[in-house]
Amino acid sequence: MEAIDIRAQIETEIFDYQTLIHTLKDLSSPRDKITDLLRQEIIIRVKKGLYVFGPKYQRHPYSKELLANLIHGPSYISLDYALAYYGIIPERVEALTSVTPNRSRRFNTPVGLFIYRQIPPGAYETGLVRVEADHEQAFLIATPEKALADKIVSLRGLAIASAAEMQRFLEEDLRIEPDFLKSLPAERIYDFARRYRSRKLRYLSQLVRQLQKAGETNHE
Repeated sequence: MEAIDIRAQIETEIFDYQTLIHTLKDLSSPRDKITDLLRQEIIIRVKKGLYVFGPKYQRHPYSKELLANLIHGPSYISLDYALAYYGIIPERVEALTSVTPNRSRRFNTPVGLFIYRQIPPGAYETGLVRVEADHEQAFLIATPEKALADKIVSLRGLAIASAAEMQRFLEEDLRIEPDFLKSLPAERIYDFARRYRSRKLRYLSQLVRQLQKAGETNHE
């Protein structure tokens, strides 16, 4: 079976071992064929049981965000990558960062670095959305406020003792715009604080309320 025949039968850019084996079912030794496909870089093994087509055989770009959902699950994009995705922080972030209720993991793959941080199940189950990407490659990602909450809690050594200190950290260290902070939903952040049992997130909720109140006063 030629590579073009395999490409014709597998419609998606990301596919699993069962799909590949089914495509090669008429061959006498499908596993040997998979080894040959990998050697020729017709397909690329992202991790055991998960593949993408090599550059010459892609019909369109595959979604790295969808790959992140699939490599280690359940999970969804969050933390630095999500903050950059939304334009909340100015830095370009290369590693795909996600949160999961399972144990933290790192996967250094041929298509990039994927990092997963464990968070409590109660914090995991809220604050995510489904994004319909190009070519029917939908993926799960944290909302902007959840990505920020996950980031703040992930910084174990971050000592914040007031809303004012939280504001200095966010604006000076993370370089987040005050207008974005003012637009955050304070009640949702307070709910995240409860689920995480995080004092730092309570300060963030308090800060958002203060900024919103100051904005209302300035418009009177």
